[in-house]
Amino acid sequence: MESSVVENIVIVGAGIAGLATSLALHRLGVRSLVLEYSDSLRVTGFALTTWTNAWKALDALGVGDILRHQHLQLQQNVTTSLSMGQQTSSLCLIGTGKHGDGEVRCVRRQLMIEALANELPSGTIRFSSKVVAIQESGLFKILHLADGTTIKTKVLIGCDGINSVVAKWLGFKEASFTGRYVIRGDIKLMNNHGLQPNFMHFFGKGFRSGVLPCDDTTVYWFFTWTPTTEEKELVNNPGKMKRLVLEKCEKMPSHMRCFIEKTEAEDILTSPLRYRNLWELVSGNISKGNVCVVGDAYHPMAPDLGQGGCCSLEDGIVLGRYLAQAFCKKGETEEQYKEIEACLRKYAKERRWRNIDISVTSYVLGLLLQGDLKFLAHMRDKVLPHFLAQLLVKKSDFDCGKLNTSD
Repeated sequence: MESSVVENIVIVGAGIAGLATSLALHRLGVRSLVLEYSDSLRVTGFALTTWTNAWKALDALGVGDILRHQHLQLQQNVTTSLSMGQQTSSLCLIGTGKHGDGEVRCVRRQLMIEALANELPSGTIRFSSKVVAIQESGLFKILHLADGTTIKTKVLIGCDGINSVVAKWLGFKEASFTGRYVIRGDIKLMNNHGLQPNFMHFFGKGFRSGVLPCDDTTVYWFFTWTPTTEEKELVNNPGKMKRLVLEKCEKMPSHMRCFIEKTEAEDILTSPLRYRNLWELVSGNISKGNVCVVGDAYHPMAPDLGQGGCCSLEDGIVLGRYLAQAFCKKGETEEQYKEIEACLRKYAKERRWRNIDISVTSYVLGLLLQGDLKFLAHMRDKVLPHFLAQLLVKKSDFDCGKLNTSD
C-alpha cells in the first residue's frame, strides 16, 4: 500500500456537482483534489435543461458565456395534450422575475462538464480513482482507493452521485425508486433542424415527453413513464425503448416524432428515477465534522422541474463560498477543524430547505403529470398546464449569490 498523501480538500466525483465545487474553490484561491472513478470525464445523459438559477451560478463560476455561445435560448414552454390533440398552454420563459430576466437553454452535458473542467488547474482531477472505504484518523479522514492508495484529507466532499460512498458514510440510505423511468435521446443533424427555440412539452396517458433544441443542429428528447412488468424487462434494450416511445407518442406531430425516429440506438439511454424521501432530507446529516455531500449524493430528485443539475451548481457555489472562509484563516489544525466544521454546518443549513422544496415539489409534480386516474388526467389537461409551466419558472427564479467570502 502506498503511503498516505495529505490534501486540504478532497472531492469525490467529477460530475457537475464536483467540478462546480472545485471551480468555486479555485476561483476563491483554494486548491482541491477531485477523485473520479472512471478513466475520463463522464458525459452520459446527453443534455439538461439549464434554468435561470443555474445560469447565475455558471456566471459566478465564470463559464456562463462559454456555454451561452454554444446553445440556443429557449423562448417559450409550449404544452400539448396528446390525449386532447391540442395545445393547452404557452408561457414565455424570458420574462422578468424577482432575480432578473429568465434564461433557459438545453445544454449538452458534455459541453458543461468540459467547460467546468477546462477552467481547473492541471492535476486537479485524478482519474481511475475509486474510493472504496473511509476511515477516521483524528481530525483527518483517510480515503482508501481501489488501487491500494490512501489519501489523508482535512475536508471530504461527496459529489459521487446517487450511489454515493460518502452519503452512505454520513448515514444516508439508498435512494428510493419512484416507480418511474426516463428514456433520453440525442441527435445531431447534418443540417439545421428547423425547430423554433421552444421547450415542447407533450402529455399523454401516463407519460410525459419533451423535445428541445440545444443548438442549430442538435435536438434532445426525453420520455418519462411508469413501465409495466413486461416493459421493465426491455429497459436495457435501446432499440425496443425507442419503439416504445414512438408507439406511446403516435399522436405527436410528425415533425417532432422524426427526431426520435432518426435517433440511433447508441444515443438512447434508459434510467430509473430515484429520490430521497422527505424524512431523510429533513433529518439527514448533510454535513458531519469535516465531511459533507453535494448534488445527487445529497438530493437525487425526479426531473420534473428540471432542477437536478441546476441545484447541484447552486450547492457548489454556496459550499465553495463558506469553505473558502475556513482556509482563509490561519491557525492550528484543531482550530482550523472547528472552523471547517462550522462552515460546513452553515452550508448545510442554507441548502437544506431549498433542496427540500425542489425535491418534494418535483416528486409530487411527477405524480400529477403522469397520473393515470381520470380525475388527475382531467386536471392535468384542463386546469394545471399553465400553473405547472409557471411553477417551472417560479422555482428557477433564484440566485445563489456571487463568489466572494464576504457574503
